[in-house]
Amino acid sequence: MRLDRPTMAHLTENPADKDRFICVYPIYINSKKTLAEGRRIPAEKAVENPSCAEIRDVLMAAGLNVYVENKMHPREWNRDVQFRGRVRVQVKEEDGSFCMDKFTSRREVMFYVAEMIPKLKTRTQKNQETRKCNFIK
Repeated sequence: MRLDRPTMAHLTENPADKDRFICVYPIYINSKKTLAEGRRIPAEKAVENPSCAEIRDVLMAAGLNVYVENKMHPREWNRDVQFRGRVRVQVKEEDGSFCMDKFTSRREVMFYVAEMIPKLKTRTQKNQETRKCNFIK
């Protein structure tokens, strides 16, 4: 059986191919996880329980080519829908140059996402509602 298009990332060298996009799992930037559980950035810079939708929204707003896959990180023991998914991000163009100068590595993408998620409307509205409830009590 011959495939017209390679299905594994190591079989293609075109950085603009979707198989070559970098992966960002929510567990990589989750402050509730340890390094052994899969977190990849310092806990001080990480976000509490990020979702794939939040990661996607932040990266799309930054102007990157992004798509979400229904996959699970191997170290994620919780199978809930909230923890499901991974985001694929295009960092390099077809000629090998970076799509955006501020994103030259996976770590820079993860740090940016972790910095921007707390600024999302959904996160700021939740914080304001919590403050109102505490004030009323």
